Amino acid sequence: MSEKKHIISMLVEDEPGVMTRISGMFARRGFNIDTITVGKTNKPGISKIVVTLIGDDSTLEQVEKQINKLVDVTKVSEMGSGIIRELCLIKIKTPNKKVKDELFDYAKVYKAKFVDVDHRSMTLEIIGVPEKIESFIEMVKAHGIIDISRTGVTAMSRGIINN
Repeated sequence: MSEKKHIISMLVEDEPGVMTRISGMFARRGFNIDTITVGKTNKPGISKIVVTLIGDDSTLEQVEKQINKLVDVTKVSEMGSGIIRELCLIKIKTPNKKVKDELFDYAKVYKAKFVDVDHRSMTLEIIGVPEKIESFIEMVKAHGIIDISRTGVTAMSRGIINN
């Protein structure tokens, strides 16, 4: 079986130790977390965790089974499709006007926002699917990336799903 990126969404109790139990399960089973995001939901006491991992379908099945065994987890679903986003802040060297002009052009194409500018660098914010962010990083890396901060993937299903 071929390996690919899987996105798993979990609704969990918003209590101390929940993240430790989930990450501990991944570590004990030898599953590597690629990215992880956590945030509150519209339901009091419930948070959403979105994890991405690389693996084949068998790995995904094992992870889902193990997560479902955790008492703090109320729902698990794989996000095969849906709305998938990540935010990236990237600081790039700008030694001259030519580089700055190129960054303005790239920002326009990728719909990135300038969030900080000084005499030697520019910091841009880009939001999109991970592939878009990777493509942007590839475009600007020749100019000299000073720093990158990525949030990890977050996801939501499209439309209304009855539970």
